[in-house]
Amino acid sequence: MASSSDTLTSTWTGAGEQAAARELVRAAPYTNPYVAGIGLGLVLLAAFLIMGRGLGASGAVNAFVAWIAHAVAPAHATNNAFLADYIGDGSVHPLKAWLVFEVLGVFVGALLSGLLAHRVAFVVEKGPRVTSGVRLLMAFAGGATMAFGAALARGCTSGQALTGGSMLNAGSWATMLAIFGGAYAVAWFLRWQWR
Repeated sequence: MASSSDTLTSTWTGAGEQAAARELVRAAPYTNPYVAGIGLGLVLLAAFLIMGRGLGASGAVNAFVAWIAHAVAPAHATNNAFLADYIGDGSVHPLKAWLVFEVLGVFVGALLSGLLAHRVAFVVEKGPRVTSGVRLLMAFAGGATMAFGAALARGCTSGQALTGGSMLNAGSWATMLAIFGGAYAVAWFLRWQWR
């Protein structure tokens, strides 16, 4: 019977990726999902109580795009209704926003957590017959599709599921049902990446 290390490393090619995979096998176990869920709920409650708003992520990306657009083409950015909301009247920098600092905190917190649990490794998780380039291209396409969907839904999965869902917003629940339903609908067609 193959060990968990053999099973994990067989999905990657290349000596460097196999060494990284072996290191991940020695990593600390994942947190119990029920404990993590309670922790996330408490973070959401704290965000409402302390900041007066919930969690999200896509708004931080929108603020960054608005800042770049304003730096490159200020007239276009100020005349664009979507970007102008993030630029404001110019008295406050677009990146000085709650969601920007939240996303930076999520990134730093996740990195520290991964380092402490020995789960940080530079690998491309994929099936044995798929190249790293194809897997990265498919990941980019999936991320771009989700970003487009977040713009249409007026919020990402964090904002819709956590913040909107906790407030029982019907649109947030419909969005999350559509996201999960869509994911299950296309999963069968994309499973070739893992075989």
